[in-house]
Amino acid sequence: MDDLTILNEIHKGVTMGMSSLEDVAKKSSDSNFKDELTTQFTTYQTTLNKVNNEFANIGEIPDDAPLNEKVMGWTGIQMNTISDTSNSKLSEILIQGYDMGVIKGFKLLNQNPKASQNVKNILNGFIRLQENNINRLKKFL
Repeated sequence: MDDLTILNEIHKGVTMGMSSLEDVAKKSSDSNFKDELTTQFTTYQTTLNKVNNEFANIGEIPDDAPLNEKVMGWTGIQMNTISDTSNSKLSEILIQGYDMGVIKGFKLLNQNPKASQNVKNILNGFIRLQENNINRLKKFL
């Protein structure tokens, strides 16, 4: 089912993104940067609520992201910030993750043409959210 495939991928992307935002926020001491991350986290929560509501509407539950992906995400942040926890470096890490999410989102749209319009709308919103987050982080590079 196209809808279930897309919803599971969005759910995985949102939960991994929220986890990354929390991990990156712990690395920063800049209150302005942390405020930006909090704003982004809140927008992710809104998307997660939409996805969870759609899962409930179709009578399904989301798959959890595989543990190895969660560990790799955390480890990547730790390794990439050993010697540099500047806003620039932290923004770069997040932007790279958002870029991967945008690419994945467009692939999902193109590879699942029979998805319902509602699910496509949620996915398009998630893509725009990530693009917006990239633009918001550029000032910290």
